[in-house]
Amino acid sequence: MLYAIICYHDENIVGSWTKEEDDAVMARLHKVHEKLARNGQLGPTARLSPTRTATTYLKDQGRVIDGPYAEIKEQLLGFYTVDVADRDEALQIARDLTEANPGGAYELRPISLFLPGDFTPAAAETA
Repeated sequence: MLYAIICYHDENIVGSWTKEEDDAVMARLHKVHEKLARNGQLGPTARLSPTRTATTYLKDQGRVIDGPYAEIKEQLLGFYTVDVADRDEALQIARDLTEANPGGAYELRPISLFLPGDFTPAAAETA
């Protein structure tokens, strides 16, 4: 069974870390990443940029707003990683996804760190 582990932390605290403090945290995390990778458990990993960089596309309204303001009544259903030239191209992808999955919202956030992992789940289930 696969799990997504979504990490939360106070951005004011993380944003106040010096480069040395952030590097130390990342070094500690890297040890965990290495263990998971050795065990074949580490999949794609992304560190998102701060929420102030977020853009949300309100699908039903066809509106773009700054910030992570998707409705709380909706649950996170999936995670896309896309390689685009800029925010406008990412917004176009969100609009394209709307054609297949109406309702809800897509939050767009630049990724500041991406560790792709190296496994393909042997028993991945399709919905």
